[in-house]
Amino acid sequence: MATMESLIGLVNRIQRACTVLGDHGGEGMSLWEALPSVAVVGGQSSGKSSVLESVVGRDFLPRGSGIVTRRPLVLQLHKTEGGTEYAEFLHAPKKKLTDFAAVRKEIADETDRITGQTKQISNVPIHLSIYSPNVVNLTLIDLPGLTKVAVEGQQESIVQDIEMMVRSYVEKENCIILAISPANQDIATSDAIKLAREVDPTGERTFGVLTKLDLMDKGTNALDVLEGRSYRLVYPWVGIVNRSQADINKNVDMIAARQKEREYFDSSPEYGHLSHKMGAEYLAKLLSQHLEKVIRQRIPSIIALINKTIDELNAELDQIGRPIGVDGGAQLYTILEMCRAFDRIFKEHLDGGRPGGDKIYGVFDHQLPAALKKLPFDRHLSQSNVKKVISEADGYQPHLIAPEQGYRRLIDGSLGYFKGPAEASVDAVHRVLKELVRKSIAETEELKRFPTLQSDIAAAANDSLERFRDESRRTVLRLVEMESSYLTVEFFRKLNTEPEKNNNSSGPNAERYSDNHLRRIGTNVSAYINMICDSLKNSLPKAVVHCQVREAKRSLLNLFYAQIGRKEKEQLGKMLDEDPSLMAKREAIAKRLQLYKSARDEIDSVAWK
Repeated sequence: MATMESLIGLVNRIQRACTVLGDHGGEGMSLWEALPSVAVVGGQSSGKSSVLESVVGRDFLPRGSGIVTRRPLVLQLHKTEGGTEYAEFLHAPKKKLTDFAAVRKEIADETDRITGQTKQISNVPIHLSIYSPNVVNLTLIDLPGLTKVAVEGQQESIVQDIEMMVRSYVEKENCIILAISPANQDIATSDAIKLAREVDPTGERTFGVLTKLDLMDKGTNALDVLEGRSYRLVYPWVGIVNRSQADINKNVDMIAARQKEREYFDSSPEYGHLSHKMGAEYLAKLLSQHLEKVIRQRIPSIIALINKTIDELNAELDQIGRPIGVDGGAQLYTILEMCRAFDRIFKEHLDGGRPGGDKIYGVFDHQLPAALKKLPFDRHLSQSNVKKVISEADGYQPHLIAPEQGYRRLIDGSLGYFKGPAEASVDAVHRVLKELVRKSIAETEELKRFPTLQSDIAAAANDSLERFRDESRRTVLRLVEMESSYLTVEFFRKLNTEPEKNNNSSGPNAERYSDNHLRRIGTNVSAYINMICDSLKNSLPKAVVHCQVREAKRSLLNLFYAQIGRKEKEQLGKMLDEDPSLMAKREAIAKRLQLYKSARDEIDSVAWK
């Protein structure tokens, strides 16, 4: 079986890696939160900092009056096999500090960097790792001391702010609470015990520590607390004797202080029978053993969380796209895959799988008929205009039977009006197709990581649509011109075109044609134009669909495919130039994925040996 140091040490390393990668969760629990740690809770001047220094065996925490701990300190202890003791801050990686006075100064400076030289607090933690042969593997979180009143220079909300910050740590199920209470105060008034009881009513996560035993009034002792009569905890209370102020002033080191503490308990008439369960060294081992036990109990749920997160990270990587190969063949393959994905979505819009294609039908079913209705045939075929056109067509010699040239001119003039709606239909469908190209590119998830390729595909697709539009315009105009080129003779053979004589006209000012005759000519031409209109209502949509929609489905990117097939590797690479923010996101996901996979493998290998 693995030693507890190796398992807890592994958890320490994983937690540190989580912190480096910013893996503090979001929705749901993060791996950092799933891994147990110990939060140190106590009121101001309860001896909290001295307990930590005793556990570490080093004098490294800032001291002073009032709120000294103004930011959470995440302290990770790493047991080493000999060598020099050193400390390392997460905000200053690879800078090993062997002078622990410098560690104290850095904690103070880093605190001031966030809070300023004020008495305010911040929930942004400081991360410190200490490597030493004299520690046990452990993660401790030193939190600001609970207080009851705000002092000068502090906001009135400081009392609630500190409590909320402490609660945010100790409410978590994976947090072990180290409740620090001074022995020279009534345990019933202990801020730490009161809070621990609220967040951990069963006491399964709480360890009680009694400090300042040597400072109690003469003739009194703390046996009722230590032996669980005054306030019983699930786990035994641990008594601590901190360095005195005189020892601190004399710079008595922590190793000597530990020895002095042992001697105090061994020689104490009140606590001698408990001496084997008292002191900072015992506390550190007790916490380490318990932490190892909790970690082992939580391994199944930790592994389940890791596996769930690995699946989520893999899905996220698949969504934003895996890294692209550097060789030309892989790059070309990627580009073609992106094009196919876009083309598939574009066709879904046209065929009805996605919205938008129905707008093309709207052009033919509403826009084209409405435009045809608005054509000015009434004005063109008015009696006065018919008379004008017929007279001009006859010239100096009137027609003999029917004004054929006049008919042809009237029909040609009428057919010319169809060109406007025909071209408008072409342009309307072109606009719909362009919008579908834009939507399809936006909806192609695979393309989002390649803004340059997005632009290239959009430009190529729009160029093709321009060509299709030009061909469609030529085709629909040709349809209209075909109607002018050859009239449907049978239509006119069925009509009575013999002019009526105007018996009422006489003299040099008599009109050449009667009003009825002119109206009949207008009516005949109107009937023929209506027949052509009905025909064009059917043929124009067919031409537009054939030249634009059908070609867009068949060959929207054909020219683009031919062009990229001739490009060099360097040019292909530029097309796959990703959005820097997306590259950074993928890199961050990949690092988290590697962290979780390594954590799973290492926990498996260490925990079950």
